[in-house]
Order: sequence, then C-alpha cells, then structure tokens
Amino acid sequence: MTAHTENGAARRSGRRRPRAALALGALVAVAVALFGAGIAAHGTGELHIPAAGTTTLLRVAVFAALALHIGELAGARLAGPGRTPRSWAVWAALGGAAASAGQIVLLARISDLDLTATYGTRDGGLLLTMANGFALAAGCAALGRPGWAVAPLALAVGAEALRAHPEPYTPELGTALTIVHLTAASLWAGGLLHVLRTTRLRGGGRDVLARYARLAGWLYVALAVTGTCSALRRLPAEVVFATAYGRVLIVKLLVVAVASVLAVVARRRLRRGGDATAPARTELAVLAGAVVVSAVLTVVPDPHWLSVHSAVLR
Repeated sequence: MTAHTENGAARRSGRRRPRAALALGALVAVAVALFGAGIAAHGTGELHIPAAGTTTLLRVAVFAALALHIGELAGARLAGPGRTPRSWAVWAALGGAAASAGQIVLLARISDLDLTATYGTRDGGLLLTMANGFALAAGCAALGRPGWAVAPLALAVGAEALRAHPEPYTPELGTALTIVHLTAASLWAGGLLHVLRTTRLRGGGRDVLARYARLAGWLYVALAVTGTCSALRRLPAEVVFATAYGRVLIVKLLVVAVASVLAVVARRRLRRGGDATAPARTELAVLAGAVVVSAVLTVVPDPHWLSVHSAVLR
C-alpha cells in the first residue's frame, strides 16, 4: 500500500509540474504583451501608443488563431491516416474573429468614432475583413469541410499584411513579404503543435515528426529571407538601438535563434533514432514566446519617423 501510494503521489506531482510551468508561462506572456511595448519605448522619445497593451493581447490572439488553424490543416496532411487529435479549428477561428472585432471596438474608442465610421477607416475596414475571414473559416470547419477554410484564412492573412504596411513607399513589396512571413510562422508553430498532439495520441510517430522536420527546414529559410528583407526595409541601421521597433526586433531574433537551436537538436535525435519529443516541446514553448514578441513588434511605432526626424534636425 505504501509503495502504491507513493507511486500515485509521484504521478500526480508529475502532472502538476507541466501545468504549473504552463500557468507560469501564460502569466509571463500576458505581462510581456501588456507592458512590452512601453518598456521597449522607454527613453526613445517616440510617440505614445494608446492602449498598446490591450492591442498587443488582441494581436497575440489573432496570431495564435492563425497558427492553430493553419497549422492544423498542414499537420493533418503530414500525419496522414490514423488516429487524429480533436480539432481546435472552430474555436481558433472564432477566437481570431473575436480578437479582430475587439480591435475594431478598441480603435473606435481610441479614435472617438462610432463603429460605422470606424469601418470606413483603412484599419477598421481591414480588421473587419479579418473578422469575416475568421468567421468564414470557423463555418467551414464546423461544416466538416476543413479544406474550404484555406481561402478565408488567406483573406485574413492578406488583410493583416495590408494593415501592417500603411507605408507610402512600395507597400506591395512589404505586404508580399509579410504574407509569406506570417504564413511560414503559422505553419512552423501551429504545425509543430498539431504534430506533437498527433504523436502523443498515437503513442509514437517518429515518421510524422520526420516529415514535419523536412517541412520546417524550408519554413525556416522562408522566415529568414522575408524577415531579413522586412527588417532592412523598415529599420534604418542608425536607429536600431534607439527605437522600440529595433529593440523588440533584437529580442525576437534571440528568441527565434533559441527555437532554431532546439529544432536542430530535435532533428539530430530523429536522425540517430532517438526521441525528439522533448526538444520539440521546448521548441514549441519558445515559439509561443516568439508569437508574443511578434505581436509587440506590430504595435510599437514605425522606426522611420525617428530616422527622418533626426535627419531634419541635422
């Protein structure tokens, strides 16, 4: 009886540890979302962004929704036939729609406009497009037609890319880079989550992880190329450390570098026939952090204004 009791206590303790780590990680993520933009902008002299913390939280929800839904679509194809985990697509898409709608309400409050007038603004119209895209994707998933959700999800990604680049200079290039970057990031994080859920359900699945690893290599190349091009276009070299955008970008690069190392470790274990789930789970946790930092990056001011202002002063 004593040994049985001790084993039961050990199992309960083992279950509590991941839950405690998950709760702690969630608290840290919320704190970064709420205060990250303000901390990054401290001492830069940049304009204050109204409701930056709330906006960042809503944008985290949008990016998470894209990752969950797009990643599930790709992960299901990678997993092939067999037992599949319960779909999260409907709830993910509904969450993305709610977060997009929440940004419309927040924009209306900040701008002191009614909702109808807010829809008429550039950002309001794009956010409404995103909300509708997510809602349509949720409907496709609910009807048992997951493949149909590709088009409305592409609409949401395109609207987000347009929203992120209100620039007067070559906005088409910036939009195209963001579409590729956001899609690749969603496939990397969301696809890994779905693959790990599948392997856990099937009690193995090295082949599934191996197929995902091959895809992840190409995704990393796409992310590196588009991220570098976007950074060179938007961030003048002379203000890298003097702007919130530059500071947050450096943090994002460090987080992605850690995730990349973990991905390499997991791939090596796969090649040697070992268990790669542990580094893959850690990689997923780090990628979740990258999602939060990316959301902060979309909220901080565009760094070009400081570069132009400095040039005028000189």
